[in-house]
Amino acid sequence: MPTYADRLNLIAPSPTLSLDAKTKALKTSGADIVNFGIGEPDFDTPGHIREAAIKAIRDGFTRYTPADGLLELKEAVARKFKLDNGLDYKPGQIVISNGGKHTLYNIFLALFQPGDEVIVPVPAWVSYPPMISLCGAKPVLAPTLAENGYTLTAEELDRFITPRTRGLILNSPSNPTGMAYGPERLAELADLALKHDLWVVSDDIYEKIIFDGFKFHNLPMLRPELAERTVIAHGLSKTYAMTGWRVGFLAGPEKVAQGVAKIQSQTTSNPCSISQKAAVAALDGPQDEVEDMRVSFARRRDLVLRLLADIPGLSCPRPQGAFYVLPDVTAYLGKKRGGRILADNDALADYLLEEAGTALVPGSCFGDGKTLRICYAVGEADIERGLERIKAALLKLV
Repeated sequence: MPTYADRLNLIAPSPTLSLDAKTKALKTSGADIVNFGIGEPDFDTPGHIREAAIKAIRDGFTRYTPADGLLELKEAVARKFKLDNGLDYKPGQIVISNGGKHTLYNIFLALFQPGDEVIVPVPAWVSYPPMISLCGAKPVLAPTLAENGYTLTAEELDRFITPRTRGLILNSPSNPTGMAYGPERLAELADLALKHDLWVVSDDIYEKIIFDGFKFHNLPMLRPELAERTVIAHGLSKTYAMTGWRVGFLAGPEKVAQGVAKIQSQTTSNPCSISQKAAVAALDGPQDEVEDMRVSFARRRDLVLRLLADIPGLSCPRPQGAFYVLPDVTAYLGKKRGGRILADNDALADYLLEEAGTALVPGSCFGDGKTLRICYAVGEADIERGLERIKAALLKLV
């Protein structure tokens, strides 16, 4: 019997996608589940974007495009960066890929190799460490504190830098915390990135989902000299409710873009031609529905925080963006229901799924054993129903 590649032992399936599959299976079997697990907007893709895709099909735009994406879409991405961020990128510095996740993996393949260390502030999105490991590099998990808004301080970063450190991942606003980096904190990290000659991968996928007047910044916006060592990963899934369309993009130094284009030409080739036409319509078209979704997410965040505050023992920072909250559930760890002891947040998440019919992701998936992630990309009625169930189930514990 032939053997399998050792890299299969480096990773497990995505826990958020596994939870979503389990939740959907329970729903199919008739269970009443409120799904706070998957990070997917519950809105329809705006109509003009869908119409652009339909037109592409009718026009017969169904063949291969350039492996690194349509020039028309690259130009639209460049306009987005200029308009939103004041950044100047040429089409040759942009690559279109099959979603934000594919974009990130391509970047990691182009930048990191065996022997490299890549610093990942945690709590962090579940796929960063496995992707880095698949590239042969070592993910170095750098814990952050709730009192610092779950953002990495310069002092904390400096403690994790070694002669092998090659990169730093920044995600703002963040999955799973919803917290974001302000310009002062970013400026401190910029100094260390320059001092230690680090690559910075800036995952800006939640850029447009921000609240309370917060102003989005990334490192190249603050320090133009960092544009040559920063690769921005972005996409359309969260902003435009286009998760299934699978369009992501990067912007960075031309040599990085060329490297990613070379990798992509030998792996997936081009993203879907129809989705790319839809992406042009998304970026260049009206943005009023984007704002409507943002306002709705802000209202839902406030509702979730109000309901969480009514549950004894929970604490939760007020996120500046995305559509997640990460309450600290330490007060309920080690408690029991009947003969069942909930020793950790994985057990607590299982209990809430079974007892309360609410699907949440344990913080351990993101590198934090004290929390549970609630995604509030669901309707307000479901938020109220789900949080009422969670409260009732937690209060049964002794």
